[in-house]
Amino acid sequence: MTVSQETDHPIPHIILGTAGHIDHGKTTLLDYIRKTNVTAREAGGITQSIGAYEIEHNGKRITFIDTPGHEAFSRMRKHGIAVADLVILIVAADDGVKPQTKDALSHIQEADIPFVVAINKIDLQDANVEKIKKDLAQVSVFLEGQGGTISFQEISALKGDGIDALLDLVLLVAEVEELSYDPNASGKGIVLTSIRDARRGILAGVVLHDGTVRTGDSISTKSAKGKIKLLEDAHGTSVQELYPSTPALILGFENLPQVGEEFIIGEDRMIEHTEEKKPVLTTTENKDSIKVILKADESGSLEALCDMFEKLGEFSPLKVVNQGVGTITENDVKLSITTNATIIGFRSKIDKAAQNLSMGQHITIITSPIIYKLEEQFREIVQNAAQTEKRIIDVLAIFGKRKGNQQVIGGKVTRGPVKNQESFIVIYNENE
Repeated sequence: MTVSQETDHPIPHIILGTAGHIDHGKTTLLDYIRKTNVTAREAGGITQSIGAYEIEHNGKRITFIDTPGHEAFSRMRKHGIAVADLVILIVAADDGVKPQTKDALSHIQEADIPFVVAINKIDLQDANVEKIKKDLAQVSVFLEGQGGTISFQEISALKGDGIDALLDLVLLVAEVEELSYDPNASGKGIVLTSIRDARRGILAGVVLHDGTVRTGDSISTKSAKGKIKLLEDAHGTSVQELYPSTPALILGFENLPQVGEEFIIGEDRMIEHTEEKKPVLTTTENKDSIKVILKADESGSLEALCDMFEKLGEFSPLKVVNQGVGTITENDVKLSITTNATIIGFRSKIDKAAQNLSMGQHITIITSPIIYKLEEQFREIVQNAAQTEKRIIDVLAIFGKRKGNQQVIGGKVTRGPVKNQESFIVIYNENE
């Protein structure tokens, strides 16, 4: 958005981001607003596909950018802040300024976006609002009444206290900023989500910054391009035009755009197109590396999964055999069989053929919609692998012909002990 000029129009409604430490109540705040707002409730499950949802307050619409709070989603939160017209910084009254609070502040300052502060959990017995004000001042956030100009509101997201007043404050600050857009400009905005839908193809959740988007328009990002076949609003209704601040799903990309990329409308304004990119995770392989195949439901989720495994790789040797977006397929399981890799699926479903093959081959597949659960389960695998002592038998002789998958050998135990009924891998010239 831009500051209002004579040829510009006031924005139809504002894009609002939320930020703060993981335990300070962002999700509780958004859940309360969703449950108490008819417009948001009607949108239903499409919110997750788009990455945003709309509410109506005092006759005005507000678009909330919805990003996860886990540490692994730092880049997604940065995208969510960058696309916003205004941000609510949430700080818990019983806790104070934490690392993710500072991280959010740096993103807000980097993007030069106005923000208000919500001091949450005022209903708790150990809430100390005055301490929070002092903590904020120490990181150069000076609130109104404390020698500064940053507006704030005390709230209880759990009980709903102060939330109407917070939304009033948001609309007031947005009005003072005089945000506007040019309806005649070429449309541009940000990709919030991107998924491969088995039935419909590539779907991108977007929000428009400026101009207008119409069905049939050419669209491009740095990594993807296409022609818009379908526009769906936050309610899943097909629309012909999209205006600024409105979240929508776009069908028509030829390949998968990356989360956080800017999109632009019009063939004469095409951003230089490159081949589809995936989040790249560099790992170092050695003989003791634990091999993994990473899958996620959409590119933003895959980005977060790669970030998490990059950090895990600092403590344990990992080798990422493959990574991708979509359902865990039979091909993923076949790759797992040949590489002895564990399949990790974040919000990814497992198709029936993959499930049947994995059960027959005893392939480990870990899936969860909660990223920290994946981290916990994978750490268990790493610990078990570390506790498993490698046993080695040097083959000295082979007796008779192989029958099926059985072969009689004679050998010498060079590292042990070796127990009866144990599984083993045959290595010949350093190849399994």
